[in-house]
Amino acid sequence: MIIIGLTGSIGMGKSTTAQMFRDEGCPVFDADAAVHELYAKGGKAVPIIKAVFPDAIKDGAVDRSVLGRHMRSDALHLKVLESFIHPLVSESRAVFFDKHKKAKIVVMDVPLLFETGLDKGVHYIVVVTAPYDVQRERVLSREGMTAELFESLLSRQMPDAEKRRRANALIFTDKGLENAREQVQKIIRNLELEA
Repeated sequence: MIIIGLTGSIGMGKSTTAQMFRDEGCPVFDADAAVHELYAKGGKAVPIIKAVFPDAIKDGAVDRSVLGRHMRSDALHLKVLESFIHPLVSESRAVFFDKHKKAKIVVMDVPLLFETGLDKGVHYIVVVTAPYDVQRERVLSREGMTAELFESLLSRQMPDAEKRRRANALIFTDKGLENAREQVQKIIRNLELEA
């Protein structure tokens, strides 16, 4: 099994690119989706978050906007949250790998691949990228997004230039969907030849 680590900063088109890998038959572990599941009603993280940030629970699920305010108010809050969320996401990832153990290529879609050290557990790193002005325009078009929040989110991520430097392959998403799809197909073909 070849494990691709797929990453990219906010607004680069990583989710769309991950779907392209799925479309080509590669199982994809989506770290963000795993977190959403943990935060949903009945999710494993709800009781823990309720104990630490009780006002962040609404109708039995995590209210991400309230939780986000806690994270921005104190850097220690983020460390506390990560101390129990990361192990829970690791459990989800283990279940995913067990389910897809016969796959030739699997993709780990992880926004903070380098920041969490998960890059050391993959065979091939793909970074999804676009020029800064394209990224900024995409992110600021999202509901509820502000320039300040965008800059705050970027400050917590490794700079795009450093991610590019560490990548085995880059997927540029500013040249249209078909161009990105061709790049994905080329990566898969090359890896299948190596397998």
